[in-house]
Amino acid sequence: MKVGLFFGSFNPIHVAHLIIANHILNETNIEKIWFVVSPQNPFKTESNLLNEYHRLHLLRIAIEDDNRIKASDIEFNLLKPSYTANTLIYLEEKYPDHEFCIIMGSDSFQNLHKWKNYGAIIKNYPVFVYLRPGFKIENKIGANIIVVEAPMLQLSATLLRKYIHEGKSIRYMVPDKVLEEIERGGYYK
Repeated sequence: MKVGLFFGSFNPIHVAHLIIANHILNETNIEKIWFVVSPQNPFKTESNLLNEYHRLHLLRIAIEDDNRIKASDIEFNLLKPSYTANTLIYLEEKYPDHEFCIIMGSDSFQNLHKWKNYGAIIKNYPVFVYLRPGFKIENKIGANIIVVEAPMLQLSATLLRKYIHEGKSIRYMVPDKVLEEIERGGYYK
């Protein structure tokens, strides 16, 4: 089975993540997408992160009706911070019958050369890259990339957290069940 790994903090999950996943499933040979929730991204500070179990829960309720997509907590049991190279080694050992590839935005792809063991990542895994506004796709590192013409939305988790903090609505930017849970839990206030 060909599995696309969509790594991220998902702080919180939003409709742009889901639209991209759906588009990739519709337009490529990827059979399943696993959203891999990173408890601690080495490039981000932990201070503005919602607890990883809350982020995982929000993700699970966002995708609960779609059996093509899985919420993965695989990095919760690995060393922190979460390094993609380590996660990939673990996944290869645990799921030897799966063929893994990576899904990322052009913003993340620009920084891939800064990742731990990025050479091994680009040597062993195809990278499906979708365009993010303001970030060109330039493959200076020789990765095996597949450019995905996914719909572009100027939506980010940072913007959502800002809106919530300011008391503004994020309706239609996250699935309804996610919005209800964010409001019920008082997240990001």
